[in-house]
Amino acid sequence: MLNLPELTLPQMLRERARQDAARVAIRQKDFGIWKPFTWAQYFERACHFGLGLRALGLPEGGHVGVISENRIEWVLTQMGAGLVGAVTVGVYPTSPSPEVAYVVGHADIEIIVCEDQEQTDKVLEALVELPRLKKIVVMETKGLRSFAPEVRGLIATFDEVEQLGQRSGKLAAIDAALARQQLDDIGLMIYTSGSTGKPKGAMISYRNIRGMVPGIVDRLQLSRETTHLSYLPLCHVAEQMLTTFVPVYVGSQVNFGESIRTVQEDLREVAPTMFLGVPRIWEKMHAAISIKLQETGGLRRALFRKAYAACQPLAEKPRARWSIGEMFTYTACYWLVFRALQNFIGLREAKVALTGAAPIPPDVVRFFRVLGVPLVEVYGLTESTGMVTGHKLDDVQVGTVGVPTSGVEWRIAKGSDDDLGGEFQIKGDMVFAGYYKNPEATAQSIVDGWLHTGDVVRLVDGQIKIVDRLKDIMITAGGKNLTPSEIENTMKASPYIKECIIVAEGRKFVGALVMIDYETVGKWAEAQRIPFTHFRSLVETPTVRELIDAEMGAGNAKLAQVAQIRRFHLLTKELDHDDGEVTATMKVRRSSIYKTYAAEIEALYR
Repeated sequence: MLNLPELTLPQMLRERARQDAARVAIRQKDFGIWKPFTWAQYFERACHFGLGLRALGLPEGGHVGVISENRIEWVLTQMGAGLVGAVTVGVYPTSPSPEVAYVVGHADIEIIVCEDQEQTDKVLEALVELPRLKKIVVMETKGLRSFAPEVRGLIATFDEVEQLGQRSGKLAAIDAALARQQLDDIGLMIYTSGSTGKPKGAMISYRNIRGMVPGIVDRLQLSRETTHLSYLPLCHVAEQMLTTFVPVYVGSQVNFGESIRTVQEDLREVAPTMFLGVPRIWEKMHAAISIKLQETGGLRRALFRKAYAACQPLAEKPRARWSIGEMFTYTACYWLVFRALQNFIGLREAKVALTGAAPIPPDVVRFFRVLGVPLVEVYGLTESTGMVTGHKLDDVQVGTVGVPTSGVEWRIAKGSDDDLGGEFQIKGDMVFAGYYKNPEATAQSIVDGWLHTGDVVRLVDGQIKIVDRLKDIMITAGGKNLTPSEIENTMKASPYIKECIIVAEGRKFVGALVMIDYETVGKWAEAQRIPFTHFRSLVETPTVRELIDAEMGAGNAKLAQVAQIRRFHLLTKELDHDDGEVTATMKVRRSSIYKTYAAEIEALYR
């Protein structure tokens, strides 16, 4: 197991700059060119920006907000703040102004760093609600001249703040702040998705970060040679784990692409050895491959089906146990079919690929493993500072999340239904410090040092299977306990179904609201010469209804009779964050959707 020094993340960054000064820490793509930054440059620029924040009036222990897509300025802000003893708070760049206002206000943010004019406008719109806010720092200056003169005094550019810190020459202040820094100091505040109410600010200490790192490094076999493409929001703990926590302690390399919209192209260029995708990313890649196969000739489709069927038994079998015949079969299929598909999605060099943050259809995991992508399922929460369980690379049981990582104490609390399982509870240095300004929620979440995760789990052949969120389990009119995520994920394994929200609480049978995958279904409709003009017209085409009906039938065949969906309603619009139907991380807000579609739901039971 990795033996880490007793250093905070900012202290470790200084140490990394001393040990690996000339090694490349970060690469950022700008205007099509990848620009490298060494560990020495990373530390130096973070120092300058931190001192610039101090010069703007940020006190030790003060709160800095960041609202931006992933880029080097994000981590320079975070590390700069940490180096002067301040706390960083991430805000989702997809959040509308009211959500931004809530987080910035609740977190007592004094300086906020915005990516561009669009994000700055969201803050300015809510300025009257943010009396503690002293300064807005903007990364991209295009459009800044359009701001009113009285607003311009509130705004500074990122370069100006960095230069302000550089000119101050007060590097001794960094050393003094780091000398005072303790592992129990708070380094980050990460706001939960708020799927059932207002987001809560989880306080993450440096001890929490240090406590999580050895387990993930050991389980995923990461090293200083590991390369990673950072694209998922850095205000989420999963991306923080792989973009800042692990790289700073281990010395691995992070790549920032041009934009969230260029991820596929960036993946092909970087060819990372490690890749993290939330289930929606894997489902999207699965759909993209399905589209690619639809567009290719019949001979290639037949070749893919034959290769896939031949290698399907190898999905969960460790390579060390493959027979000579199995190795020959996979090698032939790899060169004929799978290598091109791995190149297409940019994962040919991946030594480990992760899915986490939400449930994923097991068939999607199997699909990528058959293709030779070493996809493993992991589990963690904001409150556990990231990953606390995961498959061992040579022991993958699809449908489970593996076993707890080193350093994690765990237990399964006895549940009311032994067949269903019990609540997963953990203890260790990775358990967060509590919710900001919410001692009641903290006391409910951490009891005698044990984090109550709110997830129902059970053991399957020694590995942990997540059953569902405790609060999401439904009881039918007949008194049967149902786990929505299992049913929904079975349906979402279809490349034509993007979202499935089941209705079962107190009902005679299971109903569902279903949202099609517009891109995949659209390509299918084009191939069938079915005319449509937009999302709604596609959904209302009778043949599309028949397609989804067949896919739902195939899903139902994999479920117990009581869990099968008897009736469903096709949504005529995509679920939207701005409409309050999904969170910034695309988690479904069930209560909001049930309210919005109450009439459609009732129609299912008439």
